[in-house]
Amino acid sequence: MTPSRRLTAALFAGGVATFAELYAVQAVLPGLAAEWSLTESRATLAVSVATGALAVSVLPWAAVGDRIGRARAMRISALVAALSGLLVAIAPTFEILLALRAVSGAALGALPALAVAHLVSAAPPARVAAAGGLYIAGTTIGGLSGRVLTGAVGGVFGWRWGLVTTAAFVVVAAVVFVVLLESPATARTADQLGGRPAGGEAAKVRLALSDRVAWVFYAQAFLLMGAFVTVYNLLSFRLLADPYRLPASVVSLLFLTYLVGTIGSSGVGRLVAGLGRRRVLAGAGLTMAIGAAITVPAPLWSVLTGLVLLTFTFFVAHAIAATWAGERVPAARSQASAIYSLAYYAGSSVVGLVGAALYARGGWPAAMTLVVTITAAAAVLAFFGAPRRDRPAERQSSSV
Repeated sequence: MTPSRRLTAALFAGGVATFAELYAVQAVLPGLAAEWSLTESRATLAVSVATGALAVSVLPWAAVGDRIGRARAMRISALVAALSGLLVAIAPTFEILLALRAVSGAALGALPALAVAHLVSAAPPARVAAAGGLYIAGTTIGGLSGRVLTGAVGGVFGWRWGLVTTAAFVVVAAVVFVVLLESPATARTADQLGGRPAGGEAAKVRLALSDRVAWVFYAQAFLLMGAFVTVYNLLSFRLLADPYRLPASVVSLLFLTYLVGTIGSSGVGRLVAGLGRRRVLAGAGLTMAIGAAITVPAPLWSVLTGLVLLTFTFFVAHAIAATWAGERVPAARSQASAIYSLAYYAGSSVVGLVGAALYARGGWPAAMTLVVTITAAAAVLAFFGAPRRDRPAERQSSSV
């Protein structure tokens, strides 16, 4: 296996581990609500607390990565997160579960903070776009696996056994990630290729924040991820209730729509080559809005059609925006990627909570009104705010 393929495979496994653990609980939110007599909005805290802790942790992880090497930081993160995830399943109270989810989310922060920056620095320039897409594909496989495993097992044996099953899967993926990732010494050398501005960590954060165009991609992360998580947080509640009343094990299978996200993110290089990143990014946001609107009518086929459309285009947009943000500030790639991740998970936490509150007041149509509004806003921002002269990723990163 060539070094670049080894790196891509490692980050794929890391993406699987991170997202399987982060969103596994999403499939059993109704089970948590039933056991502890929680409202929908309170139950979704199990997701929002973890994503919020992850958002807060990404900038510290970026600093740690620059100090000890990105690869070493990601290895430590993966192992700590895998072990802490096992404890969530045995939490005796909802409050303790939330505390453990916060610890797990904070531990998971290294990969979102450092993976893209590490990839841009270490991969051959011509492979950056494709490798970035495969990393995002790993995150979709992880999100799919965590939700389906937890939901399917939890629907039969209870939510605790569902989480235990996924935690064991995460441990395996984390071990694969640690074994395949390049040695710490090699990773540190790759980290140094982007150059470092004078003034230390604070100067690099300011540099990443000073790029106006980078803010377009940070906004994409907040808005699109917030919309996406709102849909998936509330999907189980909707389909377990009237008029559907589907079994929990069947509802968990609907998370298989994540497979279209894998297809979208892994094929993003071909879309970009034909249309350019700005057009594809804006078009993906607009199509997400259309997909969300299609889920509002009652027929199940309409819900599924809209869900597939929204999922496919979300991962297309995420693959483009994540790598583009990392490329914008070559001297502070870790910080730019970390800020993108902060916005991404802040959107998951904040918008997810707002969406749950709207769902409690006005049902699915109220929540989808929010989703349609913010995804359409993201599309407009991408179309008018992203660079019109689209330089391919390999040309932008050739200066590394």
